[in-house]
Amino acid sequence: MSLSSIPLQPLVSTARAEETNDRSPNAGAASRDYDFAPVHPEKKDYSGMEISDSDTGSAMRRGPRERRPVAEKQHQPDLSFLTAKHPLFPPMPSYGPPSRTRRIQDCLLMPLTFFLSLCFLTAIFVGALVRTAAVAITETRLRMSGHDPDTRRSFYEEERTRRKARAEADHRWHLHQQKRDTDEEQGLVECPSLEGGKDPIVCDVSYYARRVGLDVETFRVQTEDGFIITLWHVYNPREYTALSSEERRERGPRVFTKPKSSHYSGQQSHRRYPVLLIHGLLQSAGAFCTNDEDSLAFYLCKSGYDVWLGNNRCGLNPEHTTLSPDDPRMWSWDIRHLGTLDLAALTSRVLFETGFDKLGLVCHSQGTTQTFVALAKEQRPELGQRISVFCALAPAVYAGPLVHGPYFRFMSVLSPAMFRLVFGIHSFIPFMMTARRLLPPRIYGTLAYWVFSFLFDWSDTRWERDLRHRMFQFAPVFVSAESMRWWLGSDSFAKHKCILATEDELQREVTPNANLPDETVTEHGDDPSDAFLGSSAPNPWYGPGTPPFAFWIGGSDALVDGRRLVDRFHSGREPHARLVYSKIIEEYEHLDVLWAMDAIDKVGQEVKEVIWKTMPADARDVCRPPWGVDVDIDNALLTITCTYCYFDA
Repeated sequence: MSLSSIPLQPLVSTARAEETNDRSPNAGAASRDYDFAPVHPEKKDYSGMEISDSDTGSAMRRGPRERRPVAEKQHQPDLSFLTAKHPLFPPMPSYGPPSRTRRIQDCLLMPLTFFLSLCFLTAIFVGALVRTAAVAITETRLRMSGHDPDTRRSFYEEERTRRKARAEADHRWHLHQQKRDTDEEQGLVECPSLEGGKDPIVCDVSYYARRVGLDVETFRVQTEDGFIITLWHVYNPREYTALSSEERRERGPRVFTKPKSSHYSGQQSHRRYPVLLIHGLLQSAGAFCTNDEDSLAFYLCKSGYDVWLGNNRCGLNPEHTTLSPDDPRMWSWDIRHLGTLDLAALTSRVLFETGFDKLGLVCHSQGTTQTFVALAKEQRPELGQRISVFCALAPAVYAGPLVHGPYFRFMSVLSPAMFRLVFGIHSFIPFMMTARRLLPPRIYGTLAYWVFSFLFDWSDTRWERDLRHRMFQFAPVFVSAESMRWWLGSDSFAKHKCILATEDELQREVTPNANLPDETVTEHGDDPSDAFLGSSAPNPWYGPGTPPFAFWIGGSDALVDGRRLVDRFHSGREPHARLVYSKIIEEYEHLDVLWAMDAIDKVGQEVKEVIWKTMPADARDVCRPPWGVDVDIDNALLTITCTYCYFDA
């Protein structure tokens, strides 16, 4: 099959679709003619079930396996690239419905898989213990010689100051429990804390939001292939009332086809512009909420944005409308499904709830990968019409040197069959999630840091160590073994070292004078000043309609190579994609863009400004300016001190 762009076909209206819209509480609102349509990928044994808005309550009472199937035929768009052969995306295994033979096979395979994957995890754990022991011995020697190793930390004095301030805040909270603070009674505190005292260290974003005076409501979102995923809405309880559970339930599989919600229909000014945050690999969106006031999600909310946190499929609680977690069909997905289906469903729901046509998208690590993939010409480029700017933190497009590490090399030499034998055909090493659930939070947080810092070669040097246990309460989460095979298997990312280019294509990038196939950019060549005149240029990944991009890259990130991505855009290889801002922070590692104590100063403030400066004009007319943004300077050059930054107005 050709790898050329496969267009999405618009949804053809049916009698049932019109009937559903008529029954909707927003039937009087003007419906928008979006190009997206429900997705039912080929070779998936889904039942094609659907329930209208008015049927959902009774369907939930009946249970997922008793939902009413749709008798009428629905026009299905061509999304066959999810199953077509592609050099960068190996085909997913096809499993039939559960049968007695399949159950017997699973019973025989699962104990072996559990043992082999646990051996792999044990090997990593032993390596982590050895490295941790070596570090502990070094620090003990320093202490015995009269030196404090903690003084070498990047923010040693700031950590001490914050520790003292947190203890004082806990004391004030206990007093507050007895008598309300006068400032709060008079409304002088914009976001008074709703929780306080000693941190119990819980996997609960709403608890950490309430500690800084905000709150979180949970939405259930259904993807087009039947997964139920979680969307968290961060809000200020002094200006917003949480919706009912009925209003926050899933609304069926369709995306970008429903009238907008009426929640904001009467508000024409001083609104908050929606911003959607997407997490990285093996994480949940709680990663954006662990640093108190310096959490990116809370910072953007208090700055004036309407913040939404999207979680990919399975995550903390695997759920599907028709499949159960012990069914291998529920785990037959990779990075393309996260981008073309999960991201589309989350974006659609945020726009439905807020009433805007576009949103700002902020992603970290794998979140950037699924977005880069989804926006590509061969995937679902129409999604770019709903995004005003794509802010990529630690963008994972090109592999860093860490992919050559021993544990990753071991996984990359396994054949697909052997990979499934070792790691199974369901969730990837589910024992990790069992440990997170059973171990005391502080013990688990310590062990998780040892393991992941050893495996991914980063440290907590720039983090606030007192908050470190929180950070690992939201990781790891359930992901499919097939998605990990895409990252680290023998025929995908670990092989090609890039998410959207093969080894041969990457070689042509670094050797522009090589004999290239006829994959040039047709828009180039007529202008004598064109940089591509007289030379062949690789086929760009993105076409017209791609949203603006902005990059924040860790210069010490060994996991991904962000510099190479910036070079691709600066060299003109993406003529249709506009890079409006890029910054390389030399001392930052992969997670520092989220958790470093100065991340708000070096990343968060700039994200806040870039979102505002790229916002559609009609949205800016009705939205409140974010706190601290100079609204009188439209798309001005950002004056920021950094090793390397670039802004294109």
